[in-house]
Amino acid sequence: MTERRLEDVSDRNLALELVRVTEAAAIAASRWIGRGQKNEADGAAVEAMRKAFDTVAIDGTVVIGEGEMDEAPMLYIGEKVGCGGPAMDIAVDPLEGTIITAKGGPNAITTVALAERGNFLNAPDVYMDKIAVGGGLPEGVISLDAPVQENLKNLARAKGIEVSELMVCMLDRERHAEAIAKIREAGARILLLGDGDVAGVIAASLPGGGVDMYLGSGGAPEGVLAAAALRCTGGQMQGRLMFEDDAQVARAKAMGITDPTHIYTLEEMAKGDVMFAATGVTSGAMLEGVRRVGQGAITHSIVMRSKSGTVRYVEGHHNFSKKNFDV
Repeated sequence: MTERRLEDVSDRNLALELVRVTEAAAIAASRWIGRGQKNEADGAAVEAMRKAFDTVAIDGTVVIGEGEMDEAPMLYIGEKVGCGGPAMDIAVDPLEGTIITAKGGPNAITTVALAERGNFLNAPDVYMDKIAVGGGLPEGVISLDAPVQENLKNLARAKGIEVSELMVCMLDRERHAEAIAKIREAGARILLLGDGDVAGVIAASLPGGGVDMYLGSGGAPEGVLAAAALRCTGGQMQGRLMFEDDAQVARAKAMGITDPTHIYTLEEMAKGDVMFAATGVTSGAMLEGVRRVGQGAITHSIVMRSKSGTVRYVEGHHNFSKKNFDV
């Protein structure tokens, strides 16, 4: 029965239900594009996403969310969502790219991932060192323990191209200065993102994404979301939690992390049958942003399922006079 739970719910069009959730968050956040108010944009996305979950036929528990119950009024870790059904774990980022949205920049998205109970890594809110590539490559072609130059050489050899043809995606952060220098010294190209490493990992896994490897540190919760997407598209990913002090280590151990130095594989971060959905808030390499047209909006979303490996793009035309999006 357990093995069939996600399949049974999927037969009831769960994929489209998840897209409705990310669409609602994206439409709400789009009101704040370019207004310079990232907290308001995030709050609008969170509220819309939480309300949309009320119609999803699952018994969901948020395991990756906006923070602890005393830190977040909605979509906090441990919150129950859904209107009843099979027990599922939920990972959400209601607005990946709050600063991007506030500035009107590219690649802001809303994301949701779903798995059977207990199948997502219970990641603490710390940094995670990450490396990811797409599918169709030899197992072990990348390693967090290998030097940057070695990973580039191995990846280029596996793809049958020169290192100079590789495109590496990273967050544009001072902490990545050394890695950036080594990548450029090796001759590879770099796509620097202002924010949004979930989208960066997905771009490394999709044909035509224009990215060969994702590298660098970002949020651990975002790492789990990225792993869920990569499980659906195929590829390899490794992640290692990064702790700033003993207090963070102690908190992680209280959450069930037994080895703070462990390198997590893709399957350890997102096990079993997984579903992932995202909707563009602002236009980027993967998805077009929300376009407001008259008394409505057009959205572009992606939804994936690990069991079938299917990736679908969904264009939604929304009529605000027929459906209230609180916009």
